[in-house]
Amino acid sequence: MARLGMVIDLKKCAGCYACVAACKVEHATPPGVFWCRVVKLESGVYPQVRRIPLPLQCMHCANPPCERVCPSGATRQRADGVVTIDYGVCIGCRACMAACPYEARYFLAELKGYYDGQGLAPCEELGYSSNGYVRGTVTKCNFCVERIDVGREPACVANCPGKARYVGDLDDPESEIARLIGNRGGFQLHPELGTDPSIYYLPA
Repeated sequence: MARLGMVIDLKKCAGCYACVAACKVEHATPPGVFWCRVVKLESGVYPQVRRIPLPLQCMHCANPPCERVCPSGATRQRADGVVTIDYGVCIGCRACMAACPYEARYFLAELKGYYDGQGLAPCEELGYSSNGYVRGTVTKCNFCVERIDVGREPACVANCPGKARYVGDLDDPESEIARLIGNRGGFQLHPELGTDPSIYYLPA
């Protein structure tokens, strides 16, 4: 089975937040929950300073610490490496949130949408939403498995106007993302932690 991975080209990323908006639309996440987010970093020394946008999300680590600490087995790793959460099994203990070094998980303390009809509020009194979220559980990026499984790109990839995101097989040395990582010096965030993230970045 191929190991799914993503490459984000920081030279092409304009920090426009299209990926954030696309993710919000695709998954209807509640206010304050961002499966995909962008932070702005500063590089250089005055007066030669530049701002660099850094898109962040669940890293879908090959060695996910969140899975190891999950007492209920709600956090699982698929054969293709994607790390998912089963809301029906999650007990909301938040151990995974403490274990994640990338701060990629969110606790669903309440189910409230941005507007009426978003799909969060109708079943709130029952503790779950019509689009699958369960109050009192943890949520995060699922690599758009509902799109991947039918041969489509994740929403953040498909909607990036700068074409800064690529998805493919990390285990195939001939894949586009493997070549980009090798040719452009692709790097992972915090490789010293031994989590082996499946999200790589190309230098700006």
